[in-house]
Amino acid sequence: MDSTATSTPEHATRERLAHGLQQMVDEANHLLKDAQRAGSEQIGSTREKLEAQLRRARRELGRLEDEALYRGRRAARKADHAVHEHPYVAIGVAAGVGLLVGLLIARRD
Repeated sequence: MDSTATSTPEHATRERLAHGLQQMVDEANHLLKDAQRAGSEQIGSTREKLEAQLRRARRELGRLEDEALYRGRRAARKADHAVHEHPYVAIGVAAGVGLLVGLLIARRD
């Protein structure tokens, strides 16, 4: 695997989440097929296993949500600090972006 831009912590977190959710879906599918084959006596057991998997997935999603909120707040604090440290640069960048967006919008007409 190439370890350039794809080896960021955010990318690793997304990959871990996607892999975990895929495993959960695969295992749930397997459990449902087993329950169909075994009959109604294993429905309760299968249901309990699926509920446990869903609880784990919810905990993982909650943890990832907390991590995303933390990173978003940290980025906002850094941006706020940068704007306060260099207000004229921030104004210039904002004006440049506004000009660029205005040119792109005018070009569509």
